[in-house]
Amino acid sequence: MAIILNGSQLTVEQLTSIARNNEKVELHPESLAKIKQCRAMIEEKIKAREIMYGTNTGIGEFSEVVLTDEQVKDFQKYLIYNHAAGIGDPAPIEHVRGAMAGRINVHAKGRSGCRPEITLTYVDMLNKGVTPVVCQKGSVGACGDLAPMSQIALLLMGEGEAFYRGERLPGRTAMERAGIPIPGLQARDGLAAINGSNMITAISALQLYDINRWLKETEIACAMSLEALIANLKPYDVRLHRERGFPGAIRSAQAIMKCIQGSDLVSGKIKTKVQDAYSMRSSPQVIGAAHDAVAHARRQVEIELNAVADNPIFLAEHKLTLTGANFQGSPVSLPMDMIGAAVTMVCVLSERRLNRLTNPALSVGLPAFLTKGAGMFSGMMLSQYTADTLIVEQRILSAPASIQSIPAAADQEDFVSMGMNTALKNGQILDNAYGVLGIEFMAAAQALDFREFTPGRGVQAARGVIRRHVPHLDVDRPLYVDHNIMKALVRSGEILEAVESAVGALD
Repeated sequence: MAIILNGSQLTVEQLTSIARNNEKVELHPESLAKIKQCRAMIEEKIKAREIMYGTNTGIGEFSEVVLTDEQVKDFQKYLIYNHAAGIGDPAPIEHVRGAMAGRINVHAKGRSGCRPEITLTYVDMLNKGVTPVVCQKGSVGACGDLAPMSQIALLLMGEGEAFYRGERLPGRTAMERAGIPIPGLQARDGLAAINGSNMITAISALQLYDINRWLKETEIACAMSLEALIANLKPYDVRLHRERGFPGAIRSAQAIMKCIQGSDLVSGKIKTKVQDAYSMRSSPQVIGAAHDAVAHARRQVEIELNAVADNPIFLAEHKLTLTGANFQGSPVSLPMDMIGAAVTMVCVLSERRLNRLTNPALSVGLPAFLTKGAGMFSGMMLSQYTADTLIVEQRILSAPASIQSIPAAADQEDFVSMGMNTALKNGQILDNAYGVLGIEFMAAAQALDFREFTPGRGVQAARGVIRRHVPHLDVDRPLYVDHNIMKALVRSGEILEAVESAVGALD
């Protein structure tokens, strides 16, 4: 069933389904009526020669230049041309589809002033699989994602390029093959198509969806390592965390203990230390802090997915035009900078548990570097090197982009969010995170192979998946193959699905 876009109910999960799974979309009939009502008001104001930014004036530093009636007709075309100024490789198709879905949902509020043909063309493009080619770089995150959104808008004029059925085609060819009429641009249409942080927001939504799943996998890996290190389980008692009150820590402790339920370690028959190291016993607090950061970022992203992000906005019921800066990407870029740091923080914690698994002075009787042939063999010694280099790169990338504004447009646009930099670096941080966690999973499975007690049901399910893909490291072999398999395995979510099938949902 199609997802109905009405400007107020789009969620991270729905955006992901549209962007990634090609879910069909429909514009709510009431939203279409609002778009038509707003457009009628715009046309009245144009006839009355009322000055409206970006409709009958220039933009940016040229906002004081009033256009003639003849210039108004062509201005939107040149607006799209000069803003389609990105650079670099094409953005992933799911990022572009997500941005288009977000833009439709902005129009659905009935405040953007474009003709309904513009919005309905984007609906057709999503449903028929025409995805504009958009350069990854070029947006500064205010006045929205102008460069990437302009490359999308080129298709409205039958220009630019698009992916269609696996081919990269001229925009007009793709639209013709899909049977989508080209609406062209009239007054206001171009700016209404590009004026918001839709690309940043779509990428952020997709990342938050993936990071929530990755955090659940970190709890599974943590549970495996805790069992392998014969942890004292009192720090994971949910009653401890309820006394403090942070929702993320409560959630994390519950998830870890779900994975460990059924273990011999729970019985109390196995001797444990009075207190373990911070990297073990503070795992719920640390992973929980990341959960809380994700919850905050999700709220911000979903507000933006359902926001009026134009400048100006048009209140048809009041026949009023309001100019402002609702395109500013900071409400999304700031929390998403925190998300990059949160993922890096959890990876640092993962690597510290990996260190305890491989270091014979800390591993509670496990063989050095998890190999029985220490000296002749080095086991997983070099796996830690790999995790470390990934984390150093993450730390470099965790510097916030939201404070890196560089003025543009002759200082008319003198503070911008740099939210696209946040989105792109978070993608790299998450890619590394899959590798770091994959290595901890591999080490924890290897360590458990040396233990003679029965692990928890969730831990057993996770180890079973790992062993279907990567065999026990009996004698040394080139580990890059295993590392890449484990990274792909974490990304796929197969371990998470197996564990949740065994013990129930971890959230």
